[in-house]
Amino acid sequence: MAADKNHPEYQYLNLMQDILDHGVGKVSHSTGIGLRSVFGRQIRFDLSKGFPLLTTKKVFARGVIHELLWFVSGKCDNIKYLVDNDVHIWDDWPYENYQEAVKKGEAPELTIKEFIQKIKDDNQFAKEWGDVGPIYGVQWRKWKCSDGREVDQFAWMIDKIKQRPQKKHFVISAWNPEFTYEMAASRETSMSIVPCHTLFHVNINVEEQKLSLQLYQRSADVFLGVPFNIASYALLTMMLAQVTGYKPGDFVHTFGDVHIYENHVDQVKEQLKRQPWPFPTMKINQGVKNIDDFKYEDFTIESYDPYPAIKASVAVIGGFGKDKVTGGVSKGE
Repeated sequence: MAADKNHPEYQYLNLMQDILDHGVGKVSHSTGIGLRSVFGRQIRFDLSKGFPLLTTKKVFARGVIHELLWFVSGKCDNIKYLVDNDVHIWDDWPYENYQEAVKKGEAPELTIKEFIQKIKDDNQFAKEWGDVGPIYGVQWRKWKCSDGREVDQFAWMIDKIKQRPQKKHFVISAWNPEFTYEMAASRETSMSIVPCHTLFHVNINVEEQKLSLQLYQRSADVFLGVPFNIASYALLTMMLAQVTGYKPGDFVHTFGDVHIYENHVDQVKEQLKRQPWPFPTMKINQGVKNIDDFKYEDFTIESYDPYPAIKASVAVIGGFGKDKVTGGVSKGE
């Protein structure tokens, strides 16, 4: 089959080639691993032309859906929901905190496999040790104010879209300095990782009756993280469109520092040899009209036929100088 050079996935592939060709060399302070990065890039997907689940390598779609539901719930300060659903993309962060307690003699030594099994089996253990701090969805749904209130940014946005769709201030932020680990009062009150996808902005085209969403991502691991982020925020765009009564428009992905780690270069080159296939279709249960009512079973992906996954190690960063690199399961698989 001849390559369709207009296929929207080429935006992603061309971004990786751009970094290989023009990226500036850096060394990650958190991991000590070299990388090449460019600054200030943008890609865009028209959601009427298919769901942007990349086809040049298999993306962990089940993980995308479960993680997004976890974020949207606002209860994503603990990994138990993900563990119970066999999604392990956040395991390393609470396990790293647990290892710190082991070093201090405050907890018995466990392998990560034993630790995760105990999270699954023991609710009290999960409550004590499954914490990842007030990350993304906590800020989206339970932003703490100086006067003691909690602001639900989603509820505010959805209500305002329904009332005054032409407003320009539908901005949702996960960047809260009080809880980022370099500014937080303590390890215990900090997010496990400073938000990489820091804020998103929703816009309504009242003439075409479409809802579009633009993400600003301050830091982007283009090989492992970005395919996951594209699918996640495209799906969020579709969910928000449905509950506000609009059609999905565009998902716009704007990057700050977007990079390739030196230990991913061979995998990137392998992926760049592949030609994209047609995007799949995402079907959503049209009966869901409230953002809090979505369940995993409400989503069906049809006609997804990707190339095989490409394995790579994931950088576990964040948290008071305790950063490291593991060989854990990545979001790209």
